[in-house]
Formats: sequence, C-alpha cells, structure tokens
Amino acid sequence: MILATPVAEVQRLFGFPELPNLKPRWNVAPTQPVPAVRREEDGRHLVTLRWGLVPFWADDPSIGARLINARAETLAEKPSFREAFRKRRCLVPVDGFYEWKAEGKRKQGYAIRRRDRAPFAFAGLWERWNGPKGGPALVEPLESLTIVTTTANAVLKPLHDRMPVILDETNWDLWLDSAAPLPVLEGLLKPAPDALLEAYPVGPRVNNVRNDDAVCAAPFDDAPTDDSSTDDSPTDDAPTLF
Repeated sequence: MILATPVAEVQRLFGFPELPNLKPRWNVAPTQPVPAVRREEDGRHLVTLRWGLVPFWADDPSIGARLINARAETLAEKPSFREAFRKRRCLVPVDGFYEWKAEGKRKQGYAIRRRDRAPFAFAGLWERWNGPKGGPALVEPLESLTIVTTTANAVLKPLHDRMPVILDETNWDLWLDSAAPLPVLEGLLKPAPDALLEAYPVGPRVNNVRNDDAVCAAPFDDAPTDDSSTDDSPTDDAPTLF
C-alpha cells in the first residue's frame, strides 16, 4: 500500500480528531501496522492495526499472515470474517496499492492510484485478539485488520482477477454503521468504476519490502536502475497494498 498524503489532509477527509505523526509509507507489507478509521461511540477515530486479521477465537496470532484479504462473496459465511463483518468494519485510507504481473520469468510491479491522485478508502474488517482461549489474557490485546476484495475492474483485470473494494466517500458512514443491514453492505462490495483508477509500471525497488520510499511508486521510466532488491513480490491470490 501507499499512504503518503500529509496526516492533516487525511484527517480532514476522513473526519477523525487525532493528528498523529504518521510518516509517509510507500511500500507497506502484510503483518505491518497500518492506519485505519473506525467508528466509536463519539465518532470516527484513527487507529493503527496490524495488517493480517487474527480472529478472536484464534489459538495463534500467526494465522493473521494468511488472512490479509477477505473475499467479499463469502464474508458472511467464513468463520474467520463473519463476526467482524457484522460488528467490526473499518476504512483503510490509502493513496494507492501495488499488483504484479508475470512477464516471462519475472514479475513486473504496477502501482494503482486514482487518476486524480486523491486518497481513497478500502473496505476493511478489524478484530481484537485477547490471547488463546483458556489462557491468560494479553496485557494489550492485538488489534488487526483485513482488506475486503472483489472481482477486478477493467483496469486491474490484465494484472489480477481480484481487487480491493474501494468505497465511495458517500458510503463511508454506511460501512461504519454498526446497525447497517448486511444485505445493504454487501451491495457496496463491487469493483471500482473503471474511470476512477490508473495503473502504471514501477521499478523493481518495490519488490523488496525493506525499501520504503517514493522511488517505489515512481513510474518505471523514472525509477533508478540500482534497485538493491530481491524478488519479494507477492504470490498469494490477492493484491498487496500500500
């Protein structure tokens, strides 16, 4: 994922009171902390959650590495996601994300952003894990999230058959509303309009999760050839974001 917009602007767009010192991120990887917006009794708040959902019933938090994304079509059925879908939904603010396309023996990375380069929001689910059932409760519960995915639109389809659910700003309140009917929410989980996004190739620097700077998202023609990278590009069936 990419989130480099100044936090004051993110605060204005998403309507939370916090103003933390968030550093720009250009290559966020699964299991790392990510900002998320959720609704509490007094309104929206910005929190930091680990990317990779750990269900409240899990015996081991390592399960989160396998639950970085959740398929929209089965949210209401899958034990890992159904309670979070009913009760714990969040917005994940981003400037963009990455996808990889196999080209011969290598994978070419692509950055996907809004055409106007404005921040936007993924549909997310979050959980609070207090430790294994029957064991002592954690002093600080582990809070984590997953990003909901749907079928790809025309922009993403050449790269992958899935894409993150991008919520229109007019639906942010609905997604965060704990009383919203699930069938209504399921109607939001659709591909983004084709005209909203653009995808462009980036240099190999993004393939290494240790690299986290603006060069990762630079168009390929502008990226330095000295990438100091290894092939850490993702192989699971959903996009790697930020």
